Amino acid sequence: MKMIYRWVSVTTVVLVGSVWGGEKVEIFDGSSFESWKAPEMSYWSIEDGSITATSSEANPCTKNQFLVWQGGEVSDFVLKLKFRVDGGQKANSGIQVRSQIQEDGHVVGYQIDIAQPGAPYLGAIYDEHGRKMLAQRGEITTVTAEGSMEKEMVGESAGKAIKSYTPGEWSEYEITAKGDKITVKLNGHRTSEVIDLQVAERELSGLLALQLHSGPPMKVQFKDIVLKPLN
Repeated sequence: MKMIYRWVSVTTVVLVGSVWGGEKVEIFDGSSFESWKAPEMSYWSIEDGSITATSSEANPCTKNQFLVWQGGEVSDFVLKLKFRVDGGQKANSGIQVRSQIQEDGHVVGYQIDIAQPGAPYLGAIYDEHGRKMLAQRGEITTVTAEGSMEKEMVGESAGKAIKSYTPGEWSEYEITAKGDKITVKLNGHRTSEVIDLQVAERELSGLLALQLHSGPPMKVQFKDIVLKPLN
């Protein structure tokens, strides 16, 4: 287990855990960074009722940035949110789930990729600073106990997801984590799934975070972030 560093609020973990009761919770209020924090906040703002991550010529992003939800670790859950990205074909972002924080503030673990549809990453499941790509868009991957990856296809739903996606417009992710399985839906269509049996590498609980990837100028926005614990 990787260490969770102190800029995640332990107090909030206790409070949230006492009031959830398995009910879905809006974890972004649409107007402030209450319950959200990053080591470097200059990339993050609230615009149009959304959490907004921006890199620019004046403030370039040379190292991946992460905004971490301060509600503590979650294990089995359904996470729904809307996102949109602007910045050309190299615009890149992601949503970290069941993740951990390194000493330098880098968040590592399962990442649901956000990219333009021309790349295979939109709708995929990646292991940030770990095993790298686990399931590209359109794949169901079983990671065996030994670490090999057995692949099958999700069928026509991945194609439907891409047809439903309009660059620069709002789309919705639904991410379900239950036990050793993580499933991703884009606009209601399943795009990828990982069944992770590699005990030494997988995480069954961890933190939620939003990513701004290093690279050219871009803007990524997130809103209507709703979390429903399943346990």
